[in-house]
Amino acid sequence: MKHLLLTNLLIMILASAHAAEPVKPDLVFLCIGQSNMSGRAPMIEGDDQPMEGVYLLNAEGAWEPAQHPLNRYSTDRKSLKEQRFGLAGPFAQAVRKQYPDKTVGLIVNARGGVNIEMWAKGDKLYENSLKRVRDVPDLKLAGIIWVQGFSNAGDTEYLAKLGKLVDDLRADLGQPDLPFVAGQVPLPATDPVNQAIMQLPENRPHTAAASNEGYAKCDKYHYDRASYIRLGERLAKAYLQLTDQPKP
Repeated sequence: MKHLLLTNLLIMILASAHAAEPVKPDLVFLCIGQSNMSGRAPMIEGDDQPMEGVYLLNAEGAWEPAQHPLNRYSTDRKSLKEQRFGLAGPFAQAVRKQYPDKTVGLIVNARGGVNIEMWAKGDKLYENSLKRVRDVPDLKLAGIIWVQGFSNAGDTEYLAKLGKLVDDLRADLGQPDLPFVAGQVPLPATDPVNQAIMQLPENRPHTAAASNEGYAKCDKYHYDRASYIRLGERLAKAYLQLTDQPKP
């Protein structure tokens, strides 16, 4: 009886130690931009459930099972009720589809209604996002996912501004070849911003872009749920192609 009690106690101690072991995702992505990165599509049943093998960096700098809304811990987000279903989750799930033996970590730090000028080096959106990355010990990002541009509609200088952002992030993170993948925003393909996004790979090495072809919106400014899923999967495909990995 005494032996059985000791055995059960040992099992409980080992289980507790394993449960308390910090999570360290294999592939970590910084997801930044404006409201279409935050996620604005109405959620449906099941969206608030944890995604298998996907983790979200929380406000305490710890990894927790990821569930929508994924922008909940952004240092600069708008009200929590405005954070809904977005593309970061479908992106992570598509990456995991090719790497079922790896876990994916997401650092989502977006802010609705901002233009790219507000993401300049030295400004709070840029610096707060860098801080969240730097606060994770020994972290080397697998990539950056960028979806922003609606506030810059018609901006013929967007490509130069986006290229500068890529350069600054890589320099400050000490990863000169860090993959950077940009997604188009819910504007026509002919808008200068969406044209610039698709031209990014010709302008900066180790970058890729995903189109919004066939998109639909849930309101005046934001993709609907199906379009978020489709764009998230396209971003994953672009990332995997960029890093010479199998397509999702």
